[in-house]
Amino acid sequence: MNTRILTRLSVFAVAGALVAGCATQQGTNTAVGTGVGAGTGAALGAIFGGGKGAAIGAGAGALVGGITGYNWQAIHNKLSGATKGTGTQITEQPDGSLKLNIPSNVTFDTNSYAIKPSFAPVLDQVAQTLQQNPEVVAQVVGHTDNTGQPAYNQTLSVNRAQSVVNYLASRGIPMQRMAAEGRGDTQPIADNSTEAGRTANRRVEIYLRATAQHAQ
Repeated sequence: MNTRILTRLSVFAVAGALVAGCATQQGTNTAVGTGVGAGTGAALGAIFGGGKGAAIGAGAGALVGGITGYNWQAIHNKLSGATKGTGTQITEQPDGSLKLNIPSNVTFDTNSYAIKPSFAPVLDQVAQTLQQNPEVVAQVVGHTDNTGQPAYNQTLSVNRAQSVVNYLASRGIPMQRMAAEGRGDTQPIADNSTEAGRTANRRVEIYLRATAQHAQ
């Protein structure tokens, strides 16, 4: 067996060990860093395409690492308890993030970006989650229905998202772990021609993402 074949077999063995490590960590509520995925992808890419293959493999491996993501079950259970009765939907996304879809009856009054008292317990639990999981970051996205001018709706959605970020910051979450953006009325999830549809479209979404390997 020549040296090149031995090298390839060695790289396969290392890649396999990394992938196995990712799989075993899923049950322990740990983040799987994209660096592991990138390293695995680069190793496999190097086998088949030299330097260029390594670069392509690293990109693909990082994507796999991000999708593998985080075991959210414990966090999901805590958030579900805090949001019970609010109509908040909590779902794990294909990219490995956890999404909270919080309806307008909980979040803000019409044409306002002042957080309602009914929204505070939800945000307090989100803040506690972020405090207990320092590898998790939050992206807050505001949405409106199509009533009013698009420019106004865009500004309102941004202000609402920023209000959420400011609230979380007041609970001790560093600003660098959060992002706020508004989508205005551009991403409806229901029919804006009905009151029920407009109510569904006026919402705040909070995406929680794990970005680094959690210390054991």
